[in-house]
Amino acid sequence: MRTAPKVVVLDYGFGNVRSAVRALERVGADVELTADRRSASEADGLVVPGVGAFEACVEGIEGVRGHEVIGRRLAGGRPVLGICVGMQVMFEDGVEHDRPAKGLGEWPGTVERLAAPVVPHMGWNTVQVPQGSTLFAGVEEERFYFVHSYGVQRWELEDDVAEDGSLRRRPPLVTWSQHGGRFVAAVENGPLSATQFHPEKSGDAGAALLRNWVRSL
Repeated sequence: MRTAPKVVVLDYGFGNVRSAVRALERVGADVELTADRRSASEADGLVVPGVGAFEACVEGIEGVRGHEVIGRRLAGGRPVLGICVGMQVMFEDGVEHDRPAKGLGEWPGTVERLAAPVVPHMGWNTVQVPQGSTLFAGVEEERFYFVHSYGVQRWELEDDVAEDGSLRRRPPLVTWSQHGGRFVAAVENGPLSATQFHPEKSGDAGAALLRNWVRSL
């Protein structure tokens, strides 16, 4: 009999963690909410939620040494899923209220205020999903729930190309959405996946996305 995948939701003081825990449980995961580094390191999957300010979330993650756990997991090919600001902090830099801050640096790029006449971007929106997505399998045409004023508007990670012109590894799959201009809505990059929207608040479509991720573990 197959056991449920073990998923840890990183508890570092930021994020609507209870709704994420419940949503993951509903799609078949055995979920633990904890900041314990051993549990977070050994779980089949690690979820990094986030609500609020970029800099404060980075400080919270570093305060429980979550950045070390994330780095070690990714180095070993062990899955991590970032949600909302939990996605934003995976990038190198964030700028909020003209105040620059350093992110965790897993991807190059800067989180900036959305180029839209009305922020925050709050509510349901469609996404443009690349071919081959695992996260969005079966929900490519669905709408997801966003609540944010900042985002990544330029994807800066270059493909890893060998001397003969071939790709050394599969390039990341980047999903986009639009609010004023386009911004990164999700990334699938080997063991590291992330969504700018909240799958735990996105109804059946969000549940399907989380189920896809849990099954991939």
